Amino acid sequence: MKNITTIIFDLGNVLIDWNPDYVFDKLFTDKEAKKHFLQNICTSDWNEQQDAGRTIKEATEELVAKFPEHKDPIEAYYGKWIEMIGGPIHDTVEIFRQLKESGRYKIYALTNWSAELFPLVLAEYEFLHWFDGRLVSGEEKIRKPQPEFYQLLLDRFEINADEAFFIDDNLRNIKAAEAMGIRSHHFTSPQKLKEELQQLQLLNGLAK
Repeated sequence: MKNITTIIFDLGNVLIDWNPDYVFDKLFTDKEAKKHFLQNICTSDWNEQQDAGRTIKEATEELVAKFPEHKDPIEAYYGKWIEMIGGPIHDTVEIFRQLKESGRYKIYALTNWSAELFPLVLAEYEFLHWFDGRLVSGEEKIRKPQPEFYQLLLDRFEINADEAFFIDDNLRNIKAAEAMGIRSHHFTSPQKLKEELQQLQLLNGLAK
């Protein structure tokens, strides 16, 4: 393996806990009704269009027009969006801190996030300012897993793909990065991430 000089983090559910259930568990007493709503109305595909640059206003109005009987929960998706944030995933933030303080790596963020919503977490979490650079999909109008988004990161920050290590909780995004020649870790827990980093000797010599 070529020497790793660059670490690239996804944000949602790697460094920051995000889950629509935090809102919709309160709005739906029927679990099946909630499941139907999130799988068929406010879907992940719909949400990703906002990550790619569509405005929240346009997205909300489109769904309300299509599903007027679900107006209140549709409007709650972004109206109560901040309540979907559970806070930092502290053990991953600690890994990030150790990598940063080692001085060995350039560290970047590559995230699918609405440009309208990202400032809310940027103002809240200091560790989001530790990166040497970041790309936010909503600001760039392109998102993972599109190859162009990864290439933009490589080009803008002069990163060599074969010297980078990418961390993301979405296997689809991992496969896209690997197709670009970027070694990747499918994030499932901070502990498993730490173990792989240690196996690759990227965390060796740092605090346990």
